[in-house]
Amino acid sequence: MPRRGCRWRCFPGSSRGEERIANELLLKLGVRVSPRTVRKYMPKRPPGRPRGDQRWSTFLQNHASAIVACDFFVAVTATFRLLYVFVVIEHGSRRLVRLAVTAHPSTARTLQQLREVVGFDPARQYMIHDRGSIVARSLDESVRNLGLTVLKSPPHSPKANAICERVIGTIRRECLDWLIPLSESHLRSILRAWVGHYNHGRPHMALGPGVPDPPLVVVPPATQLTRHRIGERLAVRARSVLGGLHHEYLLAPASA
Repeated sequence: MPRRGCRWRCFPGSSRGEERIANELLLKLGVRVSPRTVRKYMPKRPPGRPRGDQRWSTFLQNHASAIVACDFFVAVTATFRLLYVFVVIEHGSRRLVRLAVTAHPSTARTLQQLREVVGFDPARQYMIHDRGSIVARSLDESVRNLGLTVLKSPPHSPKANAICERVIGTIRRECLDWLIPLSESHLRSILRAWVGHYNHGRPHMALGPGVPDPPLVVVPPATQLTRHRIGERLAVRARSVLGGLHHEYLLAPASA
């Protein structure tokens, strides 16, 4: 029998039950212990602490390259017309793969958007969405037919779909809080320009920092870059986005 206060260090109880620990003691060490005795000496989980198995955040990290998340948000035009924007983002690359605008969201329209985005790509295995009325049960069944596993976030738990919720906040803070769309087509053109900036020119700290789709920039090999200065043959070029709301910078050969 183990001494009082002894912990099962070789068989941590975070992922193994008392019966399995008792069986391993019997088969590998020749010690016959009742599972009830094992339970007595197993460390107790403090109140409010999560279970010892895989947490939701761990699942998202392990399967980030295979997860896409989607959600809706509302935009208001200059004439106070409500428009719905459907957002689809990849977890691993942080790439925005779809921003679709409509005045009348429906399950059929949403399913068509997901078909165009997801298709039959075997790399995408999971789709996360909330429990909104637009995302009906029939849509989940159609998405499963595409080969994806549907993961619904718990009610009133936006943190379960945090990456999609965060990018919606980014769209508001960096784009729609500064521009007022005049119509549905105007909103589409604004979001199309901003998505290009988000995917190709905006650094993301979650990527190291990095860019979801970095542009191919060719730097002359003969130019040696230092830490604080660029080569004499290079110049910094700026490209404005959305009329100067944002700028993208890159190195280019300096003109003679």
